[in-house]
Amino acid sequence: MNQNIHYIWVGTNQKLAEVCRNVSQKPAVALDTEFIRTRTYYPKLGLIQLFDGEQVSLIDPTTIDEFSPFIELLADQQVVKVLHACSEDLEVFQHRFKQLPTPLADTQIIAGFAGIGVSMGFAKLVAHYLQIELDKGASRTDWLARPLSEEQLQYAAADVWYLLPVYQRLVADLNVTCWQNAVEEECQTLLEKRQNLPNSSKAYKDISNAWRLTSAQLAVLQVLAKWRMEEAEKRDLALNFVVKEQNLFEIAKIQPKHTSQLLEFMHPNEVRIHGKKLLLLVEQGKAVAEEDYPPAILRLVDEPGYKHSLKLLQQKLAEIRPLDLAPELLASKRQLNQLFSWFIQGQNPDKLPELLKGWREEFGMQLVQVL
Repeated sequence: MNQNIHYIWVGTNQKLAEVCRNVSQKPAVALDTEFIRTRTYYPKLGLIQLFDGEQVSLIDPTTIDEFSPFIELLADQQVVKVLHACSEDLEVFQHRFKQLPTPLADTQIIAGFAGIGVSMGFAKLVAHYLQIELDKGASRTDWLARPLSEEQLQYAAADVWYLLPVYQRLVADLNVTCWQNAVEEECQTLLEKRQNLPNSSKAYKDISNAWRLTSAQLAVLQVLAKWRMEEAEKRDLALNFVVKEQNLFEIAKIQPKHTSQLLEFMHPNEVRIHGKKLLLLVEQGKAVAEEDYPPAILRLVDEPGYKHSLKLLQQKLAEIRPLDLAPELLASKRQLNQLFSWFIQGQNPDKLPELLKGWREEFGMQLVQVL
């Protein structure tokens, strides 16, 4: 970075409305967020960066309380919102504004389909297209602190200042391929996944080693994990700052009756704050009728024929994949596993795996034949 980027600071409702009015005339805008997430369940938004091709705007969410013009911009179907590796940004927009940026173009996705590289970082894309090395010195900033230093503001501005020209070059490279529709679908899928809010009743499935537990123990774990997620959301506290994940597993496994048993593996503060509640939850889980127990969690690796089937799928994938597309973009290991699970669980037509949807379907059908 050999130049200072000119930006404007947007710290009032009036200024934000003016910026959004101007930006809404443009076909595409670069968008980014800076946030903090250390002990909290939700990300804490510290800064929004916006570049319309002429003006970089740094928007201060700590002083603005009327965001309707910005929310309208996020929803404006005439303005493409360009972001890079945006899954965390989407979480910020969903939580803070209840509005996702649509239509969306994620430059990390485009880079994969344009043949530049899979899962490429923003700095590498900037270096590839613009021969500029980004200074990442301010990446560990406390974005909620004020005032922000000029170095921090330049760092934040660079994330959108270079994003738009990179996007324009990526689109030119993508246009000589046949993957434009695939990119649109992938970006839309990102938005759809973000709209599926976490289900606290299924939180137990995310606990490490839950597969080791019996159905009766899982009934207890389900109650514990549901409570922990709802407590985390209510108190805006990271899950492990409510109760550590490993402790939930141990509680479900041994089903203690006394706080003294909890003290054998939990921190005294955890027991002091939540001990009695945890014991009540254990009893609640034990009271679940047997017919309502969650089914045992089966690992794919333990399924008969899994390893052999996966090998055959990977061989078929290598055979059918287009030469201009990285194999992991066509079918990741997670997607192959999803296809295998769907196949052995009865091939429900209402819950199709990703490999049997959209642009992947023609390839997915060939993979199903292997199974």
